[in-house]
Amino acid sequence: MLIKETQAVLHQRMDEVLRPLGLNVAQYACLRALHDSPGITSSELARRAFVSRQSMNVLLQGLVQRGLVERSDQPGPRRELAASLSGPAVALLDEAHGQVAGIVNRMTEKLDGERLVQLRDSLAACRDTLTASEG
Repeated sequence: MLIKETQAVLHQRMDEVLRPLGLNVAQYACLRALHDSPGITSSELARRAFVSRQSMNVLLQGLVQRGLVERSDQPGPRRELAASLSGPAVALLDEAHGQVAGIVNRMTEKLDGERLVQLRDSLAACRDTLTASEG
């Protein structure tokens, strides 16, 4: 429950700093994933933004309308249209990332370097264990 409570507060704080930029957390996650993994599929974008594929399609349409994402007119191997960031999206993402990093830094400011590494390692181990036990 503590992890879920922390995630909920983190999401709220991220939303608060992203809102003035015209973004929500899912949009930020989508732009970040497109930046980090150009050519990523819509399905993988949805997974990384923690939304359904249908929600990701709606989210992408909104980002395209705002001029933040460009879609290819040629379908890829899975009949999906590749998405990429526009120039304005890169600048917006830089600003958004700075805001989000500020929230993350504030969240972890009471942890010294060793405790922060232990927290990351522990959370990764929990995630990996649950992922491995899916099959």
